[in-house]
Amino acid sequence: TALVAVPGRAQTAGPITQADIQRLQDEVFQAGSDVQQLRARDAAKAGPLQTQLDDLRDEVIYLKVKLRKDGTLGRSEYTSVRERIDAVRSQTREVPATAELALIERLVQRLPHVPALGLQAAARYRLTTYGIWGYALVSSPTLRSAAQLALRYLNLTHAFTHITMEERDGRATFTLQDLEVPATVRRFVVERDAAAIMTLQKDLFQAHIPLEEVRFKGPPPPHAELVAEHFGVQPRYHASAHQAVFRASVLDMPLPQANEHTAALCEDMCRELLQQRQARSGVAAKVRNRLLQSPAQMPDMVAVADELCVTPRTLRRHLLAEGTTFRDLVDEVRHTLATELMSTAESPDKEIAQLLGFHDLSAFIQAFRRWRGVTPSAYRQQLGQPARFVRRAR
Repeated sequence: TALVAVPGRAQTAGPITQADIQRLQDEVFQAGSDVQQLRARDAAKAGPLQTQLDDLRDEVIYLKVKLRKDGTLGRSEYTSVRERIDAVRSQTREVPATAELALIERLVQRLPHVPALGLQAAARYRLTTYGIWGYALVSSPTLRSAAQLALRYLNLTHAFTHITMEERDGRATFTLQDLEVPATVRRFVVERDAAAIMTLQKDLFQAHIPLEEVRFKGPPPPHAELVAEHFGVQPRYHASAHQAVFRASVLDMPLPQANEHTAALCEDMCRELLQQRQARSGVAAKVRNRLLQSPAQMPDMVAVADELCVTPRTLRRHLLAEGTTFRDLVDEVRHTLATELMSTAESPDKEIAQLLGFHDLSAFIQAFRRWRGVTPSAYRQQLGQPARFVRRAR
């Protein structure tokens, strides 16, 4: 599912005024219109959002009265309400994945004479395009923490590729996997998602960070020169994977708009949004339940499709219609089980990795860091598990 942009606003400086509160009231009114439009398309989804909006309307009135009475208002209170209004508006403007893919396919078919459509689309995305996910990134302390958070909540974005990050020998590599992207739109999607990474890092740093290397599977496109110009480096084609590589040292550079309180608040909201989307039903629920039956040896999509008496292509289409993919469900099941096992069972990391079908411990640790933002041992310490157990789990 993609998030359609809620218009961004500059961060205001100085004390909160009644004019700021009036802007909040105006945004609540606009959000109410968005919810009413959503109700015509999806009444079940609009109901909970209307409840949230009613609560926010009351909170804005409370802030207005408090400011009038005390003469001052904490910026954190104001920011919290404003960002929650943004989150409601973002949810009302979500576009189903299948609808977006259909739109992309029509664009590709009708505009064959326009070069680098994917790159042009990516140039239109800014951090504010992504709603609360974008705010979470920009308020993160470093590029590393922003990247880890971005990948944990990637399903809140427009990306159709499955993106991972790996550090090795002083280099950081983003890999874009396109196995579940329809062939008819694959080039557009890969170029858009890869270019969006560059666009977002410019927004985060307010400056360009040069790439060391860019790789693409397949032959060079007719617009290869435009691709090289956009990425600032000559891409290598016929590679084994779609990848963007840069110096790992930049991951620890501080971000100019870092704010610990805002980052924590935004991540909480991202987590809540993701949990709402992962309340599985329909075909996704059947697939998830099947994966839970044998987590150590999860069947692949072909096997699951066969059990459901459909073709893999039909299964992929049904899952996209429900806003997910087979790979996402595998990841979700492993994440859920790993967290549950660490919280309730005294099992070392190696044993948990085996129970979840990981080939080695390092792969499990890397996946867990992507899910939770910390290593398994650090997560155990957050749970307050005894030091002797933490040592055992390493």
